[in-house]
Formats: sequence, structure tokens, C-alpha cells
Amino acid sequence: MERDDPSYKGQSGYNRFMLAIYDPWVLGFTTRAVWHTPNAVMIDHYKRYLGKRHLDVGPGTGYFIEKAEPPSGTEITLLDPNPNVLRHAGQRLAALHPTTVEADVMKPLPVRGPFDSAALSAVLHCLRGPMSNKAIAIRNVADVLTPEGVLFGATVLGTTEEHTRSARFMIKAGNKQGGFDNLGDTADGLREILEQSFQEVDVDVVGSAALFAATRPGIAT
Repeated sequence: MERDDPSYKGQSGYNRFMLAIYDPWVLGFTTRAVWHTPNAVMIDHYKRYLGKRHLDVGPGTGYFIEKAEPPSGTEITLLDPNPNVLRHAGQRLAALHPTTVEADVMKPLPVRGPFDSAALSAVLHCLRGPMSNKAIAIRNVADVLTPEGVLFGATVLGTTEEHTRSARFMIKAGNKQGGFDNLGDTADGLREILEQSFQEVDVDVVGSAALFAATRPGIAT
């Protein structure tokens, strides 16, 4: 990805060092002590919604897929613009023989669908705002799902929502650094952009994050 691409800052921090400390620092400390969003909630999301053909957009270290223990025969595709992420997650999930695709979710996805499920875990708060712009990513994922497919994930909400003092500090710091772009992101705004591409939407706020599941791509009637 070119440095002048609007999506560059949201993924550029995921170098080899960051990926090496991501699980203990972000998943072991930040999600629990700052966001107050237990990893177990997201693991349950994966276990509940992960389908036979699954697309993981922004897989990070591959932690959640591994912990979900997909049944034998599950087809996993990992998509990210950062080759470091794909290499790290691909190696971790090697037993599942994942397909890796270097691509940006803000552009039409060069994947062979349709998929039964897709995940956007800790991705939306990194995409360039405003939130209406992030609807592009939702639409691009919806386009590669089956008619009964599900998109699920979690995202840290902006400063207009309720947060602890430490969470509010981290959100502002992340936006100043450029890795986050979510100051105006709200649970209602998330629901709105999901409903533009899915017929059934569920959004649940847990701590500083919104967990979501959207099924049946297409505009609700």
C-alpha cells in the first residue's frame, strides 16, 4: 500500500515487532484493562458465527480464529493490506491451510466467494472516517457473502460514547498517532452503516467496544 493511500496509517503500525507483542499487550492487557471487552466474548462470536467458508479481514495475529477451533474442513481466507500480518497469521494458522490475500477492504475485494461468514475484528476503528465512509468496507464484504451470510466483529467506539478515563485517553492518543480514526464513531452510526448492506443487524456495546453481527446481505425491506 502506498504511503499516500488514505488507508495507509490504519495498518502501517503492524510490523514484526508489534505483531510479536500484540497478544500479550493488546489482547492480554488493553482489551481487558482499558476497553473492558473480554476476549472470551469475541471468541464466542467466532464460535457462533464462523462458517464453513470464512473470510477474515484484518486477522491480526490469527488469535481469534485459533481460539475458536474451527472444525476440520473449514476454509479460511485471510485478507489484509499488510504482508507482515498475512505472514504472521498465516504461519500461526498453518494447520488450517489458509489462503492469504493482500488487499484493502476499502476497495472491491479480489477474492473468490461466496463466503458463509466474514469477520471485521478491530478493523473499523482503524479505517478512515467519517463513519459514513466506512460503509464502503461493509458493502465490499457484503458483496462476497452468500445470501444467508454473516458479517461479525468488534470495533472501539468514539469519544461521544461512555468510556473510562483510561479508555478515553487511549482513543485520543490513537487518533493523534493516526492508527485510529474513530472519534465520531457511535453504536447508532455502526448500526446505520450495517443496515445499508444487511437485512438483519445486531449491535451490542461491551465496555468501550461495539460487538456486531449482520446477516443476509441486502437492504432491509
